Amino acid sequence: PAEQLQHLQELFSSTVQEHTQLLAQVQGATLEPPELESRLGSLISRFQLYLREARAVCTQSWARFHPLRMVGGCILVATSCLLCYVASELATSSDSFYRSCLLYPLLWGLLGTALLGIAHIFTQEGLDLLLVLSWAAAASQMGFFWHWWGRHPKRARLAGSQPPLASSGLRQRLQAWLGLAFPMGILFFRCGAMFSDSFVVAEARVTPFLLASLVMLLVGKLHWDGRLTVPESPKQQLPGFSSYRREIWYLLCLVAALLVCVRLSGFFHQCREEIPQCRPSLFLSPLASLRSTRAKNLFYLLCVALLAGLVFAVRSWLRHYGNLNSSDPLVLFVRWGFPLLVLCIACYWAVASSTEDSLGKLQELVQVAVVAFPWAVYGLVSVGLLLLLCNPMTVFAKDTRESAGSIVTPYLGVPGSEVDFLHVIPQIYKRMQESQKSWLERGSCRATVAAYGLGSVYSAALVIALTLLGFLLMLLHSERMSFAFLLLFLEAFVLLHIHTCAKGLAGDAEPFSVPWYTVISWLLAASQFFYSTGHQPIFPAIHWNAAFVGFYLDHSTNLLPALLVGANTFASQILFAVGSPLLLLWPFVCEMSNLQKKKPRKESQEEMQEVEEHMMEMRLRESPEKFSTALLQLGLKYLFVLGTQLLACVCAAMILRRHLMVWKVFAPKFLFESLGFVVSSICLLLGISLVMRVDCAVSTWLSQLRLR
Repeated sequence: PAEQLQHLQELFSSTVQEHTQLLAQVQGATLEPPELESRLGSLISRFQLYLREARAVCTQSWARFHPLRMVGGCILVATSCLLCYVASELATSSDSFYRSCLLYPLLWGLLGTALLGIAHIFTQEGLDLLLVLSWAAAASQMGFFWHWWGRHPKRARLAGSQPPLASSGLRQRLQAWLGLAFPMGILFFRCGAMFSDSFVVAEARVTPFLLASLVMLLVGKLHWDGRLTVPESPKQQLPGFSSYRREIWYLLCLVAALLVCVRLSGFFHQCREEIPQCRPSLFLSPLASLRSTRAKNLFYLLCVALLAGLVFAVRSWLRHYGNLNSSDPLVLFVRWGFPLLVLCIACYWAVASSTEDSLGKLQELVQVAVVAFPWAVYGLVSVGLLLLLCNPMTVFAKDTRESAGSIVTPYLGVPGSEVDFLHVIPQIYKRMQESQKSWLERGSCRATVAAYGLGSVYSAALVIALTLLGFLLMLLHSERMSFAFLLLFLEAFVLLHIHTCAKGLAGDAEPFSVPWYTVISWLLAASQFFYSTGHQPIFPAIHWNAAFVGFYLDHSTNLLPALLVGANTFASQILFAVGSPLLLLWPFVCEMSNLQKKKPRKESQEEMQEVEEHMMEMRLRESPEKFSTALLQLGLKYLFVLGTQLLACVCAAMILRRHLMVWKVFAPKFLFESLGFVVSSICLLLGISLVMRVDCAVSTWLSQLRLR
């Protein structure tokens, strides 16, 4: 309350002023000891009075709730989740979806906000910003559901006039519902666990179990649908291993690798004080805490080797798909900036892990290095991200009219002999004929360009961005937590391949759609690695030392340390949210989708197959509207799963507000889940925005190519 707060401020100000006067008199030696003791006692009593009254006000506020606002907030979050689900299902149904169901409701919300603000101004009442924003969100949601309901009865009448479904159609609908029930059931169990303090305390073990269960259910569903077996011929009647498709073994290896990653991630957990028998992971402590010099050097070499291995893996992947052939600034940065980042992080770890006794006279130099190396990493990461935003193209274009190889094959005989001329001259003449023939076949002097890396240009930008963010986040953690980040990248890679393989086995007719099980498994992995990077949803488990990476002793502002601590805490949410567009792009990169088309004539079949082999992500450019709709649908599904988890935490905190463990378990969980939702939503928008930026760059590049 404002009156009590003003009283506390006046009491505190007067007490501090009296303390300042007393301190000045003590320094001036104008007080006798008896008078000093009495005034000190009076000052202490006034400070204690302030603390007692402040505690009484806080206790009164903590025990007072606003049930009406709580219910309104729960309804608002629930309708937001419903909006995301409905919009994700409607995104592909109509071309006018953006205007009728997204743009117009947004304008309604802004109009409602303006009207409420004007009403508050004319009535001269205090403007409750939270209430105004809530009404604006409610108005926009009402506009969305109004437009949706206006189209819904038409579909219902059309469906009612149709004849009953056949058995095959009923089976397909049943399979679709079961395909949705499995991942939604896992999500329901995940949300139901939020209402139990025991499950919240043990969530570090619950989330990996749910992730493994979802993946195993996916394999079981594929087997139930008959996607893992080949159609049996009349001669082959005995069931056996030969009846299974070859891809099943690849899928089972991926599932086994995922289970291994899930198991190994349990070695990096932080403990809660509610579990007294738990022992925190040894990997959470920095290398400077190790007493054994041999163990410290061994772990240091392993951590540096891990960084170098990550750079090697990323560069190998980019080189494999042809994204390291050009001489653009971004490609040059990947070639030389990534090793420089590893060098700076390795030097910082070497300096930070050394003990003060072993430094001697180099103490001042070490203090400079502890600040300089992290700032070098910050600078390099910022430069890399700026280059990625300015020119995200990693494509190398080459005119196919140019010679692709040597004109003649080397002659291994005696040089200068007559046989040498007989070997060289026919090859030169043949090469001239081939060049002239290819020139005439093209029909004009316009060049045919071979673009290296164009088929993976979207994924390459995301992989580069994730690598830069990974280096930054590893810097903010202790040295040995780099093993946890290795598992994070490896598990994400395995999940992408499981999604691609399952989509290829299922023969999905919608290549532009990401299934629900993929989105839920991706977010379960993000929650899993929140705990596997040494965090817990409690305040004592926050890594406050991340605020001083690159700073010595103090900060001039609270904003920068808050960003550093937040990046350290929500590292897994940041990486998985930024990399979420890979769920859409990865099947195109791997070319696992089986295109079941009618075979063309034999003459053109090979040419068509050759073109399709090199299309990859350029298939997204064939239908730009479907591409943008798929990105929107992916973002809405991601927000739906995030919002459902947040809704469960909100409802748990509201229903259990009188619970004994509310301030120990449910309230901190609600705060961490809310902050994680905000961070994930922002990073999701950044990841989708990066894909859109690459798409604009590809359009510009293609338009410039046509002008040649």
